[in-house]
Amino acid sequence: MFSLQNKISIITGGGSGIGKAIAALFAKQGSEVHILDLDENAKEVAEEINGLNGKTFFHKCDVSRQPEVNTIIDSILAECKNIDILVNNAGIAHIGTVETTSEEDLVRLFNVNVKGLYNCMHEVIPIMKKSGGVILNLASISASVGLPDRFAYSMTKAAVVGMTLSVAKDYINHNIRCNCISPARVHTPFVDGFLEKNFPGREKEMFEKLSKTQPIGRMGKPEEVANLALYLCSDEASFITGCDYLIDGGFVKLNN
Repeated sequence: MFSLQNKISIITGGGSGIGKAIAALFAKQGSEVHILDLDENAKEVAEEINGLNGKTFFHKCDVSRQPEVNTIIDSILAECKNIDILVNNAGIAHIGTVETTSEEDLVRLFNVNVKGLYNCMHEVIPIMKKSGGVILNLASISASVGLPDRFAYSMTKAAVVGMTLSVAKDYINHNIRCNCISPARVHTPFVDGFLEKNFPGREKEMFEKLSKTQPIGRMGKPEEVANLALYLCSDEASFITGCDYLIDGGFVKLNN
């Protein structure tokens, strides 16, 4: 079950955190993986996965720039002839209310978190229309509930859910499935960096506090999100499209 043998996968933001976990798991399950990431450290991630018998390639790419995405997709297609799976994971965060969010920050988040997904789907869907495929977008619980100081971030993640539903509807007759995942807090390098920057000397205390906001009592692990991603991108999930999956330790439904 959950084999991705002979599948070609593109994973954006695959150089760290959730994206890295997804790339590693997909490669383990037999997929040829292409990581698109702006951070050149993702090259080391690809090499690390290849050392574990995976087949993974790194492409430096700013997903907010359509010409870059187009060029890289064309180069992948020239070698692979097909793209079976697209995981739109690349994204950036921001802290602020509508008053404290600058126009520059709003546009910056939109360009990566919304336009970045559009750019990748715009280039990949015409390819998938020929033989079908799967698209998985990374949204957030912030699209479903109000989170303090996450105005711009919540806006972009709500857009991700909307785009997911639209694509699922428009391309269901082309055998293209499109779903999204909405995690709560997941322990990634971003979380550690956030705590170091905003709570120096209190990192452990604040980590515990943030962990306990999930009713399950802890943050998620990138590998747990990757497991759900694998299921949704596998043939075992062939009856699932147009869905937003919470993976949140009970945050949305159990926090009263």
